[in-house]
This record gives sequence, C-alpha cells and structure tokens, in this order.
Amino acid sequence: MTIPAYQIHPDDMVAYMLREAPRGATVATPNRTLLARADIPVFHKIALHDIAAGDTVWRGGWPIGHATRNIPAGAHVHTHNLASAYSKTRKIT
Repeated sequence: MTIPAYQIHPDDMVAYMLREAPRGATVATPNRTLLARADIPVFHKIALHDIAAGDTVWRGGWPIGHATRNIPAGAHVHTHNLASAYSKTRKIT
C-alpha cells in the first residue's frame, strides 16, 4: 500500500503526510516515491531527499528552519532534527 504525502511547492525539501506512515512504508508525492525511515504521524513532514546539517529547509516556497543534523530522504522531519525559523534564538539568513 502506498501512503500519500502532499508537496506544496516543486522545490520543497519536505512533504506533509496525509496519513500515518509506519517505518518501511512506501510514501508517494505526485513527483516521487520513497520509503519512510521511521514512523511518521499524519500531518508531520517527511524529507524528500537528503538534507545536510545546517541546510535551510524549504516548504511551500519559504524557509521553515535549519536542519540540526543530517536528515536522510524518507526521515521524519520535526523538532528533533529541525530548528524552526520562527524561533527567537535562530533566524533564517
């Protein structure tokens, strides 16, 4: 079974899960298919490709934060590996 994910902008680095994805599930956007590397809750983000620590993460054509560690394609992207652009301590430059 393939689980859908929603990519807002063609250049986005992440997509939103439209259903919960268990580790190992096939996840598909209109442009790509990948495997979930972890359990990813519904409406959370999945990395669409490898993201290096320190990279600015883009969603919807806007920067949403910086990767705090390397994030492989298919990984759950959330506060454990992303510093928000909206934090008082970290600004997008």
